[in-house]
Amino acid sequence: MPMSGGAKYGGLAGVVAGNTGICTVGTGQGLTYRGYAIEDLAEHACFEEAAYLLLNDGLPSRQELERFKSDLKDRRHLPQSLKLTLEQIPPSAHPMDVLRTGCSALGCLEPEGDFSRQKEAAVRLLACLPPMLLYWHHFSRSGKRIETVSGPDSTAGYFLRLLTGHAPDDPRLRAMEASLILYAEHEFNASTFTARTIASTLSDIYSAVTGAIGALRGPLHGGANEATLELIRRFDRLEDVEPGILDALKRKEKIMGFGHRVYTTSDPRSVIIKKHARRLSREAGDTLLYAVSERIEEVMWREKKLFPNLDFYSACVYHFMGIPSSLFTPIFVLSRTAGWAAHVFEQRADNKLIRPRAEYTGPQPRKWLPLEVRG
Repeated sequence: MPMSGGAKYGGLAGVVAGNTGICTVGTGQGLTYRGYAIEDLAEHACFEEAAYLLLNDGLPSRQELERFKSDLKDRRHLPQSLKLTLEQIPPSAHPMDVLRTGCSALGCLEPEGDFSRQKEAAVRLLACLPPMLLYWHHFSRSGKRIETVSGPDSTAGYFLRLLTGHAPDDPRLRAMEASLILYAEHEFNASTFTARTIASTLSDIYSAVTGAIGALRGPLHGGANEATLELIRRFDRLEDVEPGILDALKRKEKIMGFGHRVYTTSDPRSVIIKKHARRLSREAGDTLLYAVSERIEEVMWREKKLFPNLDFYSACVYHFMGIPSSLFTPIFVLSRTAGWAAHVFEQRADNKLIRPRAEYTGPQPRKWLPLEVRG
């Protein structure tokens, strides 16, 4: 018979796997990046300030922020051989696969080499993942080879302008800034732990980020906002929401965008992004999408005591910005790369190979049987 006890370790729930000075999640301190409350960062900071904070363990001065933005802007160029690689990826590919491939290819073209260059490599990734994604996006749909170097110095403004062809208004720009900040870091989630595990082998940062992208691609981690929009758009009338969700729950269908492995009563990020969803909804003259979202939230809390996580209202925000749903999770990558890189730095600073044990649940010792007697 199998040995018992393995279930208590399922998914490593509640297991402390290491130390970090980067982020607090689900503690009495709330969600913080390097000690700064997420509410303050999302309200007052730009994404570059949050990224600098994660990479450098301190907020930038005005001069440091301007230099950091300038560095990011200067590093947006894509090598010609990388462009050719992106052009070979078919339009049917998922954009997450494009980023995974692009990151790996860049690691071949511009190897990290000595770990003393880790910060330079991290800034390069932060700078060129957005143009990498959108170069393929436009080329795969129209054959157009876009220019990726020019544009606003903010990552949020640059992404929206390169995607849509025009500069975003202030509400959309502010919502995108907040979204990037909220997604930038979240302690030992699946993709970050993947990055740290790879880094613990003394592999390069491109391998760590490529592996993290692969982990984030799964719908139980990064793909929830994409699935959330599909759920919301099922309903053409507000009165259909409650019976529809109750029926889905009865059929034990997983309702994406709700609950969290660490938070127990609410996701502090959801409260923030919901405000932006409400504002963009009103400005768009929306009378259905946001209302459907709120009704789903009400039913899920009443029936299951499940709260929306960051992914749920992010779907509304991205929809009102005109962002295709296939790009929702890739935006997560553009932001979380800052957190992944910070964790790679931290892992390397006091490294021990990550090698957990497993509790064996297989058969008890069995006697070897020669091939001729096995029938």
